Amino acid sequence: MAQQEVSSQQPHPGDQHEIPSVEAHGSFESLKDRIKTHYEIASDYYYSLWGQHIHHGLFKSPSETKEQAQVNLINFLLEISALPAGSKVLDVGCGIGGTSRFLAREHGCQVTGITISGRQVEIARQVTATETSGSASSSPGDFAKYPGEAGKTGGQVRFLELDAEKMLDHFRPATGEAETFDCVWISEALSHLPNKELFFSSSFSLVKSGGLLVIADWFKAPGLSPEQEAADIKPIEDGMLLPRLYTADEYVALATQAGFKTRKEPVDISKDVAKTW
Repeated sequence: MAQQEVSSQQPHPGDQHEIPSVEAHGSFESLKDRIKTHYEIASDYYYSLWGQHIHHGLFKSPSETKEQAQVNLINFLLEISALPAGSKVLDVGCGIGGTSRFLAREHGCQVTGITISGRQVEIARQVTATETSGSASSSPGDFAKYPGEAGKTGGQVRFLELDAEKMLDHFRPATGEAETFDCVWISEALSHLPNKELFFSSSFSLVKSGGLLVIADWFKAPGLSPEQEAADIKPIEDGMLLPRLYTADEYVALATQAGFKTRKEPVDISKDVAKTW
């Protein structure tokens, strides 16, 4: 009888997954479905590759690690936004929750992280439970609490599976208690959203008077020719599951149209994050 050899080596988290192929998307709804499917399939792999933070790192020196650079980006956004410690934050497109946990753990914030991917919510809750010595099986509406230490006020965090385009209906339903935030935070996720006008208007409705909208994202340069768009931008849009890329000025215009006032002009950090790749 032939014997099948069984390897004792643990499989890589991404080995069992087939990453969706690069192809043009036909509609906003089909794009949204592909984004959800992609992150349901690939989030374990991204976690093994990127760690807790699935976003660029901002490198202050050549010797910094990717992990430190990723934290640098969060701290840079905290610095330019002047987000007060202890703020109530909605982290939109939170991924597996790295930024949400950081804001709760290091900045004493009460953070609600939302993502379209149920698998990302599962990973986020598992990692959070490990950090807080809590249970990953707690109710979806429960906050995990970080203890205060070394002069820091402990924050809290929770994660919800929620389409960002439905966040206004969820947090401010027609009937029932409405919920508002000191800050809507979105890092490298807004470029995925098909209806950006809806995002900005919903965010304005969800922040308290004087509240903040903090954004880090991918942008295209202004004034590109049709040939440049086709050669350089369209492949990125299709490959990264993006609707059309916007310029930074277009985001500012949409934010202003929604009712926001610009407190800090867009800052181009392309060269500082390039080493991430």
